[in-house]
Amino acid sequence: MVALKKMGLQTLVFAEPPYIASWASMVGPKEGEGPWAKDFDWIMEDYLFAEASWEKAESKMLRETVKLALSKMKLEPKDAELLLAGDLLNQIISSSFAAREVSIPFLGLYGACSTMAESLLIGSMLVDGGFFERVVTAASSHHYTAERQFRFPTEQGVQKVPSSQWTATAAGALVLQKAGVGPRVTYATVGKVIDMGQTDAANMGAAMAPAAADTIKTHFQDTGRVPDYYDLIVTGDLGAVGMALAGELFVKEGLVPSPNYSDCGVLLYDGLQGVDSGGSGCGCSGCMLAGPLLRKIKSGEINRLLFVATGALMSPTSSFQGESIPGIAHAVAIENI
Repeated sequence: MVALKKMGLQTLVFAEPPYIASWASMVGPKEGEGPWAKDFDWIMEDYLFAEASWEKAESKMLRETVKLALSKMKLEPKDAELLLAGDLLNQIISSSFAAREVSIPFLGLYGACSTMAESLLIGSMLVDGGFFERVVTAASSHHYTAERQFRFPTEQGVQKVPSSQWTATAAGALVLQKAGVGPRVTYATVGKVIDMGQTDAANMGAAMAPAAADTIKTHFQDTGRVPDYYDLIVTGDLGAVGMALAGELFVKEGLVPSPNYSDCGVLLYDGLQGVDSGGSGCGCSGCMLAGPLLRKIKSGEINRLLFVATGALMSPTSSFQGESIPGIAHAVAIENI
């Protein structure tokens, strides 16, 4: 019998760690005005991206980002064996319609803003397990498609509160391979749904922070590693409010990852861009990973990264019905080995 590739309660060990052979990122105009502009592959000039609707623009973003990640290896979509992708929209239409256009075998995923880590985790399992040689993982979000679906009509001009976050217009795509060169995915910790009763949809960072803390604590318990093992531990999109709460929860759990802890939602924008608590959306962590973070790993500035994308598993319907907001977080260890 083949030994389980599992360590502890929730962590997967990859015996043949998949290579992240290529990656690509695309962001919208606002994200392109932030501190990481030079690290993104493609900055859109406007939010419609030469399409008739924001939804079509988001699907095109994802499609072109996938194609760009493959083209960096002089490959075409037909050279990929599987696409794992997701987004925030109903029936993940951005990803599904992008998959229709690139014609790659497709598994659609929904983990809210944790989708980039979820796709990377599942893709690594499939490559390490010998099911595929080359898998593309991707995620996207668009500020105006998310506003239309989850919040208020943009034209209504509803006042934001300090705990609210700005959904990033962004996409990230990675190419995982069994053989190659590049950083490798060594471990992955599957998160549990954690719900502490938070009901405020304008404070999703607080809803997700307990899940982030639980997954990170479990990762260290399962692997025997300590926070200082990693050069950087980065959560997905808790924003400033959620990141502060996560820090308090870390201390409560006996973990003190600072100063090597940050959050993609805090990093993506600068303090003058008017995004309240920070960034959010599948594309927030997606573009940060497939842009600045992997560039830093490639240069050797970071050699060990724990990427912990977080998601708020709510819908407009559940919010209207007064349900609390469950949170999820998945952790993926990416290392130069």
